[in-house]
Amino acid sequence: MDFKFNFKYVLLAVLIFFIEVLIATKLKDIFFVRAYLGDVIVVMLLYTFVKAFFVVNDKKLILGILIFSCLMEFAQYFNIAEKLGFQKGSLMYIVIGNSFSWIDILCYAAGCFLLFVLVTTYNFTLNQNRG
Repeated sequence: MDFKFNFKYVLLAVLIFFIEVLIATKLKDIFFVRAYLGDVIVVMLLYTFVKAFFVVNDKKLILGILIFSCLMEFAQYFNIAEKLGFQKGSLMYIVIGNSFSWIDILCYAAGCFLLFVLVTTYNFTLNQNRG
């Protein structure tokens, strides 16, 4: 994995981040959007964030993001945010999450699948050497 700054991925990551904030703050009352779409999109946020700074194999990155997401979800089962000392309602408590859900894992898998389809079928890259 080589370091290479990619401004287009930074812009895309910022855009996706703002979409996530919009979902969490303004669209929180729309159950499907808050409960499912946010979890599908968050893996795309992680993907674009990593690609903003590193040249990395897309398939390995997507698999790594899926594994990381599942590990974070399982950590929620053990109340990791509270064990780390984060107060309910704090930013880190919200980012880490506080409730385990198999549905969330399915949403992460769906997001990773969509990324995989984009990357493999459409050879989606933003002017970055493939690693």
